[in-house]
Amino acid sequence: MNELLERLDNIAKENGINTYRITVSTAEGDETLKRLPGNPCQNCYSVAKFFCVTAIGMLFDEGKLTPATTIAEIFADELKEYGIPAEKWANIDLDNVMRHEIGFGKGFLDIDTEDITKYPTDDFLFMVLDRELVYAPGEQRVYSDAAYYLISRVVTKISGERLDDFLMDRLFSKIDCREVAWSKCPHKYPVGATGLYIRSDDMVKLGRIYLDGGIWKGERIVSEEWIKIVLERGYELRKFGKGFSKGGMRGQRLYVNFDENIAVAWHSFDPEGKNKLLSEIL
Repeated sequence: MNELLERLDNIAKENGINTYRITVSTAEGDETLKRLPGNPCQNCYSVAKFFCVTAIGMLFDEGKLTPATTIAEIFADELKEYGIPAEKWANIDLDNVMRHEIGFGKGFLDIDTEDITKYPTDDFLFMVLDRELVYAPGEQRVYSDAAYYLISRVVTKISGERLDDFLMDRLFSKIDCREVAWSKCPHKYPVGATGLYIRSDDMVKLGRIYLDGGIWKGERIVSEEWIKIVLERGYELRKFGKGFSKGGMRGQRLYVNFDENIAVAWHSFDPEGKNKLLSEIL
């Protein structure tokens, strides 16, 4: 067994951490440890946001947008339809959205903790665009799933495809994902921020793509330029120990270490936060 995988397994056993599957990807190949029985395809929660970032990178590589593209530009028609002044979103760009620096006063649109049947409307895009902005763009980082629902809708608006279909063609099918699905809003758009059901041994492949400069088995998936932008600006993949990582609620993790050429992914149910013991050795 891979040495790192064995260490992670031992810590999980010793501390009673409910980790379902752990996958370690090295230059020599991948290895997955199946720790608990059950469905191997699990919700990765907020790790889904990093897949959204990658979708934006693909559109960036096609020359269809940049981090400086504003929300007012993208959703000009929708703002007009909703009766929302375009000026409200004129200075908020995709960089602000991916950094969670839109200007919201608090997070919202978290389908994992909120009852969507209690929302005032089933139109999530209206909810986001109509939301009061408390801060100036870039002034304050306020983490919100609403930001990445907006990213999901950006992908659709620019590409003409819903986020899950867009990534199925350009990512999931190319990296040989098995079952994969995304929770959707009442209007059938993937929520983006969470609700991506995927195996750990498929989730880790996105980390491997970034480690290998955007290449998967000889095919370009995303550009090295985009990877550089992501790491410099902290678009969800943020500095974590000796590498970079994105975590998800209840103990999900995708980790990449460029110096050691290692990617690690796991799914778990960890409401007590014991996964920090696993993270400490990365």
